[in-house]
Amino acid sequence: MSLKLFEGFRFTGKPTPIHRMDPRPKLLIASSIFLLSIIFTNIIVLLILLIAQLPLIYLAKSLRRWSNSLRGGAVLATLIFIMNFLTGSTLAFSLSMTLRFLVLISAFSLFFLTTSPDDLGLVLERLHLPYTLSFTFTTAVRLVPTVALEAQTIVDAQRSRGLELDRGNIIERLRRHIPILIPLIVSAIRRSTELAEALESRAFGSCENRESLITLSMKRTDYFVATATIIILLAGIFVRLWIPLPSLDEGIRLPSIWG
Repeated sequence: MSLKLFEGFRFTGKPTPIHRMDPRPKLLIASSIFLLSIIFTNIIVLLILLIAQLPLIYLAKSLRRWSNSLRGGAVLATLIFIMNFLTGSTLAFSLSMTLRFLVLISAFSLFFLTTSPDDLGLVLERLHLPYTLSFTFTTAVRLVPTVALEAQTIVDAQRSRGLELDRGNIIERLRRHIPILIPLIVSAIRRSTELAEALESRAFGSCENRESLITLSMKRTDYFVATATIIILLAGIFVRLWIPLPSLDEGIRLPSIWG
């Protein structure tokens, strides 16, 4: 799996309408796409869910990094297709599972590319999650791209020393990743220790009633986007329950090796 996948989840502030939008409608959009992609296995619907995100990504001026996240997940998507097709699923079902994975990557890539971890933490607090839980989650979101970049640096350093990661069988390739994992784990432990010491020095958790410096406020456009998203979500659920959709599944599958 390419480390470019994590680059597509790293927030960068930009003066775009999507970045300026309140994080709650953006979380609602990502959650609605997630739910619709789970309840539908129809290829047409999944393609619509994927293509419908393109205007938002274009408005967010994040097309290149969004495409990096899809390219980074291409290996896993290919693996999902192969495993489904080889284990007896039809060609259409295997394609729909692959598309579902890409839709999920795309939706949450759009959310994390345009929403800062601070705004995400404020949303989680407004959802009445315990502050320690929201802080842990937002810290993980903030650190994952950093760790991925650090892993890429270690890979480049080891390759410059002659380490060949793409040669040999699967066992040899796994063994050659050990010189990458060890410094990465040591660095992660050192980073977590420093973070814990910084939190203790600032008396983290000593005050139960916290008051945020920044409060979220939704504008008229945010309410419009949230309302439109809820309507689309309800319409999707209605279609899934009561309206039959044309199926592209022709029953094409590999012959069973068990007879």
